[in-house]
Amino acid sequence: MQTLVAVVFIIAGDWRLRALVRAELRERGIEALAFDALEDAAGALARGIVPQVVVLENLDPEPAAALVRLAERVPVILVASRTQTTARPPGIARVLYRPVRIADVVAAVEELLQQAR
Repeated sequence: MQTLVAVVFIIAGDWRLRALVRAELRERGIEALAFDALEDAAGALARGIVPQVVVLENLDPEPAAALVRLAERVPVILVASRTQTTARPPGIARVLYRPVRIADVVAAVEELLQQAR
């Protein structure tokens, strides 16, 4: 019998955020895939890889249509700057404002995964 492993997408331009969150989640047995941009994650979605949670660093002042569609199906944790005025897309499960600790991001991911079970 195969055990299902949770999949989390980390989409961030900041390589440190991407790498550190990914490493911490993988240490906890969660399959974490990291991408530079939302468009890069679209390839994984096209291959049938569907995440249970998405961590997204928001760099755009206006949400992309793809993000809105994704947030309708999958819980999204948005990492945003306090100084950037950003429209909060509908369906965003959680917003974490910079400066953010890696432990806070990981805790939010684990909480959303628990709620999904």
